[in-house]
Amino acid sequence: MKEKITANVDNAKQLEKLYRSDQQGFANAFFAILPEIADTRMAEFWKARLDYEERSEPSVRISATDILYLIAACVLTGLLIKIPQWFGINAEEALFYEKNAGLIVLFGLSFYAFLTKNVLKTRDILITAAIFLLSAVYINLLPTQQSSDSILLAFLHLPLMLWCLYGLVFIDFDLADTHKRIDYIKYNGELAILVALIAIAGGMLTGVTIGLFAAIEINIEQWYFDYIVIWGAVSAPIVATFIVRKFPFVANKIVPIIANIFSPLVLITLVVYLISIVLTGKDPYHDRDFLLVFNLLLLGVMGIIAFAVSETSMKSAHRFTGITLLALVLATLITDVVALSAILYRLGEYGLTPNRTAVLGANLLIFGNLVLIMRDLYGVNFKNRAIDQVEITIAKYLPIYAGWTVVVVFGFPLMFGWK
Repeated sequence: MKEKITANVDNAKQLEKLYRSDQQGFANAFFAILPEIADTRMAEFWKARLDYEERSEPSVRISATDILYLIAACVLTGLLIKIPQWFGINAEEALFYEKNAGLIVLFGLSFYAFLTKNVLKTRDILITAAIFLLSAVYINLLPTQQSSDSILLAFLHLPLMLWCLYGLVFIDFDLADTHKRIDYIKYNGELAILVALIAIAGGMLTGVTIGLFAAIEINIEQWYFDYIVIWGAVSAPIVATFIVRKFPFVANKIVPIIANIFSPLVLITLVVYLISIVLTGKDPYHDRDFLLVFNLLLLGVMGIIAFAVSETSMKSAHRFTGITLLALVLATLITDVVALSAILYRLGEYGLTPNRTAVLGANLLIFGNLVLIMRDLYGVNFKNRAIDQVEITIAKYLPIYAGWTVVVVFGFPLMFGWK
């Protein structure tokens, strides 16, 4: 999109066509290249227009079909999550939710995405259906009666693998367009925030409802959790997706604020945490649980970095924001180096296991990604490069994560003999 805008900067008719074909993509690309074309009259016109449209409240049209698609996706997802109740399956013994909860939610999101697409491609539908079916059969055939780290890792990584598949559905299987991948990263940040808000509101409603019925001596707690809370939990991501699509101005106003607030707060927290590790004498070399928490922290911060970069790049970044992100990446890189050294130490002391191999692989991937992100952020802060290069780097790295999840899900149980 950026190249098309630059090539047609003096062609008003073509710019209008580009804008109407993808309004959000046009706006993102325009503000990214604005410093390069700021001296043109057309750029001045489009800046004023886009700024005005962002400030104004857009009209929202919701058709009966939109509501029907939303209900259909939520109902299907809810029916699938209630399979143990419908067929008398002992969910705890079968580990049904451990195996299938993430799969069902992502299937529901993919189903909703296909329902709402303007153009459906049979190839894309068949590929998606085949992968979901294969994944469902495979994960449910894995042994559940034995304690196996490799199988548990397959359970944990399957949702991540299917999240990558949902990303392909989201971008229409267009792997060549990195900007669509960037849109997917941004969408996930918006989705996480809206799901959290829905969860808070749902929790308040649950408390009030149960309390009201308890006041008249009617106990609906078990029924409410079985048929409302669970159904609502798996439907929340679909409802949040509906809001992101139909009310984009809601997320566009909330998400950048949260990204700008959380980036420095996470940086402060991470620095204080690293200092506290030194002062308390705790280390991840001998404490397995501490190493696990350390890696969970690393993954969480990595997600926040990707989210913050995708939001910052929509318009020219402030100097403070760029420096904050660079410092956050540097602190995260230090954390990753400590985690890697701990993992390598434990491998040398205790040998190769599925858990150590999985953690080592994930940390190596994150280390490589962080180095590339730090390189780009350095260029942004000290060489006046566009910050959108950072999100392009993140987007290009996503297939590597996807490949690793496939290896863990399908390869680890065989590689380690189901141990």
